[in-house]
Amino acid sequence: MDAAQLKEQIPALRRYARALTCSAWAADDLVQDTLERACTKWTLWTAGSNLRAWLFTIMHNIYVSDVRRIIRHQAATDPEGLEGEASGLTAPASHADSRMDLQRCLLQLPEDQRTVLLLVALEDMSYAEVAKITGSPLGTVMSRLFRARTRLQNLMDGAPASSKNGADVVPLQRVR
Repeated sequence: MDAAQLKEQIPALRRYARALTCSAWAADDLVQDTLERACTKWTLWTAGSNLRAWLFTIMHNIYVSDVRRIIRHQAATDPEGLEGEASGLTAPASHADSRMDLQRCLLQLPEDQRTVLLLVALEDMSYAEVAKITGSPLGTVMSRLFRARTRLQNLMDGAPASSKNGADVVPLQRVR
């Protein structure tokens, strides 16, 4: 692995991490963790294979692990589920700032759908690359993308954040 090849991927990794975490600080931490793991596990990367997909797979796995750790921590510290009830509350829609609306609506998508949508729309990845990164079959990627686009459109149009059209939350999975 060439250092220059790795540096070329950093802006895309930052952009995707920022979209996943919605925080500049958390995104920088996620990118740093990704690059650190890539450097320590560089012997696992096959020369000539897709470095970008490998790095995004590492980032996806780190992010999934972090989300699971947070969920376990919340379950342990909030057995009544009061925080979960609070997260279901939505702020009133504001037409003044559509960018904030888009971000708010993206955060309401199930994690698996948001991941696929961000990789395809933001990183311009092919369905096959997304399938490899998320460890999902190609058809699943396509259906998640369809559901994400439909649900995002409905949310932007003011539909409630409830689960509709088969958009139930599916737990994330780590990719090996």
